[in-house]
Amino acid sequence: MAKVTYITEEGLKKLRADLEHLMTIERPAISKQIGEAIEKGDISENAEYDAAKDAQGMLEAKIAVLRGQIANARIIDESKIDTSKVQILNKVTIKNRKNNAVMKYTIVGEQEANLKEGKISIDTPIAKGLLGKKVGDVVDIKVPSGVIPFEIIEISL
Repeated sequence: MAKVTYITEEGLKKLRADLEHLMTIERPAISKQIGEAIEKGDISENAEYDAAKDAQGMLEAKIAVLRGQIANARIIDESKIDTSKVQILNKVTIKNRKNNAVMKYTIVGEQEANLKEGKISIDTPIAKGLLGKKVGDVVDIKVPSGVIPFEIIEISL
């Protein structure tokens, strides 16, 4: 059974736009490349044809993955999100108790994660460690560099 993923409406729109681009722009471009390679003659030793067929295979795999993600996506109703404890779509301000660095993350589904935008996947060690905790809680989270104590400063939308 496929894994259900939780996503915002904005995230689902982006997935659908990506799929549309692959199917309406990328797919015809690769078909054209294959056609041009075939026109050049013997395809048994044609590197352009082989490259285009490989690209087509990778594109079709991407399309299949996106279709699966869209089919298994469940939109989160932001109006029902609680800020009394950490959960998906919360913005969480945490303080590293070792170096006093303060960080703010939004916990999102895997497809929407983007560290540059401060969005971390619900599947990351930090997010998993924060889930269900409240403001003031101190949580020891195992990260690649060791165990770091984080204090939850604020939870918001």
